[in-house]
Amino acid sequence: MAASRTFAGLLAATAVGVYLLVIAGATAAITDAVATCTTWPLCRGPVSLSEPELLIARGHRLTAAIVGVLALVTVGLGLRTDASRRVKATLVAGLALYPLQIALGAFVATSGAAGQLPGAHLAVGMAIFGAFVLALAWHLEAETGDDEEEPVTDLSPAPMPEENDERPVSAASLSARERVVATVSAYFRLMKPRLMWLLCLVAAAGMALATGATGTDLTVRTVLLTLGGGVLSIGASGTFNHVLERDIDKRMDRTSDRPIATHQIPVRNAMAFGLVLSATSLWLFWQVNLLAAALGLAAILFYSVIYTLVLKPNTVQNTVIGGAAGALPALIGWVAVAGTVGLPGIVLATVIFLWTPAHFYNLALAYKDDYEQGGFPMMPVVRGETTTRKHIVYYLGATLVASGVLAALTSLGWLYALTSVAFGAVFLWTVVRLHREQTEAAAFRAFHASNTYLGLLLVAIVVDALAI
Repeated sequence: MAASRTFAGLLAATAVGVYLLVIAGATAAITDAVATCTTWPLCRGPVSLSEPELLIARGHRLTAAIVGVLALVTVGLGLRTDASRRVKATLVAGLALYPLQIALGAFVATSGAAGQLPGAHLAVGMAIFGAFVLALAWHLEAETGDDEEEPVTDLSPAPMPEENDERPVSAASLSARERVVATVSAYFRLMKPRLMWLLCLVAAAGMALATGATGTDLTVRTVLLTLGGGVLSIGASGTFNHVLERDIDKRMDRTSDRPIATHQIPVRNAMAFGLVLSATSLWLFWQVNLLAAALGLAAILFYSVIYTLVLKPNTVQNTVIGGAAGALPALIGWVAVAGTVGLPGIVLATVIFLWTPAHFYNLALAYKDDYEQGGFPMMPVVRGETTTRKHIVYYLGATLVASGVLAALTSLGWLYALTSVAFGAVFLWTVVRLHREQTEAAAFRAFHASNTYLGLLLVAIVVDALAI
């Protein structure tokens, strides 16, 4: 068991090391550094702090050597353990690609080759990273999985609890001011305000990327209209979600105190509120451009109708497909500045899309029993916790790959690179701990780590893209 745990730790460390090389090699700083060191394997000339590009090139090659040794040790240990055949085969495949990666890097450095070779160098690095992530997911599944786990097959919702028309606090006992505050608070909760800060950051990152890529000036008017429309569209989507799930909310402990479930707000009033928020949101987006308004409408309809009514109650892939709702703000932010959809905006949306399952599956693990009570076919309920934890590793690895692609397509610098590596490593560490501890606390730890990773990554995008 000790050897297995050591092997898992080495696998995680190696994956992070390979990702460090991938993300560093994908930044513009490394691309510029290549021109300062055209010899291989060592850079000729004395070490000088006055030549930072040369120091970067030296550091990149030294890191590549260290990670190569780490990969060799990890694969060697893996072959000596009782790891499964597919884990061993994947490790060998990843290690076999390492010489090809070195050869491509050496050729690019010594020849100054452009064209497709730098892209191939990056692709091979991502393939190596993917191999170690897959091996880690499969090894953790075998090491920590529960063979006796029985996923739920009967997803009939729990019986509806007895209705209680009394408010938590009698309205008659409240002063006029307290009633106003309680009512405003209830309507504010309808808007799901905890989602707003992160989705606004997604839109802000999209605007910043478009500004850097197109050279278009980012005006205060565009920022205010876009973020204002975003806040209201999130509020509208949340309100409609509360209305449509009001009966199910009563069955679940986590949601039983929501304003509509407790009759603080009548359904008719909530629907009117949602429609006003939608109309105001679309009007604000319209002031930016027509495409932003169209995407805003798509986001409201997708979350309120497609996700809430179609996906969430009917398919285990609800979280995966539903990630499109959270990805749309990235496109809205890009379109608000550029006027058209661009590739970097699509890749940023892809990062959000892939991050969503890696993020939300942690919450689904923590509230597994609650989702079963509501009759939702969430991954931990119908596929089991072992499979869910494995899929978290899958989607975390895919998120990091997409983040690397974003670095390769844009001029994002070292702040973005270091943020992605450092907090991606923290996220991965919490997920490995989740596999071993398998507790609600561990699930919440990974959930909060995922929020931190994406939040800081988006801030880094804004800062790097705008060169603040």
